[in-house]
Amino acid sequence: MTDQNDRNNDKKKEDLYRQTVFLPKTDFPMRAGLPQKEPEILAHWNRIGLYNKMREAAKGKEKYILHDGPPYANGNIHIGHAVNKILKDVVVKSFAMLGYDAPYVPGWDCHGLPIEWKIEERYRDSGKNKDDVDILTFREECRKFARHWVDTQSKQFQRLGVTGDWEDPYLTMNLPSEASIAREIHKFALNGGLYKGLKPVMWSTVEKTALAEAEIEYAEHKSITVWVKFPILSSKIKELEGGKNILIWTTTPWTLPSNRGIAYGEEIEYGLFVVDRVEEGSKAQPNRDDKLVIALSLAEDVKKSAKISEWECVHTFKGKALEGTRCKHPLNGKGYEFIVPLLAGDFVTADAGTGFVHIAPSHGADDFNLGRANGLEITDNVTDDGRFRPHVPLFAGLEIYDQNGKMGQGNFAPIKALDEAGMLVAKGSIKHEYPHSWRSKAPVIFRATPQWFIAMDNELGLRETALNAIRETKWVPGKGEARITAMIENRPDWCISRQR
Repeated sequence: MTDQNDRNNDKKKEDLYRQTVFLPKTDFPMRAGLPQKEPEILAHWNRIGLYNKMREAAKGKEKYILHDGPPYANGNIHIGHAVNKILKDVVVKSFAMLGYDAPYVPGWDCHGLPIEWKIEERYRDSGKNKDDVDILTFREECRKFARHWVDTQSKQFQRLGVTGDWEDPYLTMNLPSEASIAREIHKFALNGGLYKGLKPVMWSTVEKTALAEAEIEYAEHKSITVWVKFPILSSKIKELEGGKNILIWTTTPWTLPSNRGIAYGEEIEYGLFVVDRVEEGSKAQPNRDDKLVIALSLAEDVKKSAKISEWECVHTFKGKALEGTRCKHPLNGKGYEFIVPLLAGDFVTADAGTGFVHIAPSHGADDFNLGRANGLEITDNVTDDGRFRPHVPLFAGLEIYDQNGKMGQGNFAPIKALDEAGMLVAKGSIKHEYPHSWRSKAPVIFRATPQWFIAMDNELGLRETALNAIRETKWVPGKGEARITAMIENRPDWCISRQR
């Protein structure tokens, strides 16, 4: 009986305490069941036209516009897309809750290599050659491919809960968008900002097209380095006549068949060196009549790379004294019978190499500008798929890079020919950041081809207009301003043409 009384007393105490605890009553289930609930919520938003209701409610309020940088319509979304879109959704909805009219119009980039590359992959997998496909058929396949992924990505973004005008997104392949692009290009044509020119551009030998800077990514690359002699024909410096050589260094031996000049620095101190003794395996020639001209500050580096144990500097001079000096091509007698002049170049430094830069006007911006200013030949030695043309002595048909981005015989054969000619002083390699195509991941080359450009510095002053806009914009974080300012200050004219 006592136990029963104790239990009754405890029950009374529980009832007493229960009255002091105020728990809300809710119809919410104990488990969220989000996999089932979220689609129901999204369906409800669509049913009531939530986005349109938000637009109606915000009419007349101050605008807050988030310009959506579009993804490419070329595959399923990944975590980067998800983070990007969710953050934008948070920003837009936050400003809507703060009382702004904050519309959100999603968009897709439906043009360019990323989509074409996917179609070409299909062709390769089926053994079909893209060049055999009619251009209109190819374009239509690209358009269908893009449309499929626009629809797919739209559903995926909406499943994330992102609210926007999904019924009327902007697509670069919509005809009004293409018409707008054509109108803007027409404006540039009318005001002189659009021009066709022959310039070295970054070229993908795999995709067989020019690439803009935005289509380039830099990755570590191992390049072959060579030190090559150019025999001097004549010079105002009497010590350089008879058996003397200008020594150049390059990381692109495939450009040597296109060499048409050598650049020097007017204020660089150069020395004339006589090789007396070499280590085993050295390609340098101990010969008091076979002398090398090198920048003094780089002499020790060259000595080590060429495995030279002893040499003597017999004469020094400033670079400006080299004016008028002329050389033979190192493959003279093998189809390269032309004079190679020495030219002053303000881009030449004594930071690496030999203090001389071999000039191939078709394969570099500085080379091209210096070559054009001095009337050097702008060669056309390389095809769109990266092979030497039939007219190139010794190397016709050889690949610079194969279709997998690996070095081809177009790199190795010139080195072998130089070695056999006794013009190769040393060979090595260097790992450095090198431009690659963002699609094929293969190294690109610089190649002079006729392209269409938009001028950055003509009467319109496009560069200065952009820089002024940057200065007037608030940047968060602030360091972003310095980065994009440097990008605009240094960018060349905009290459807008592509080869398909």
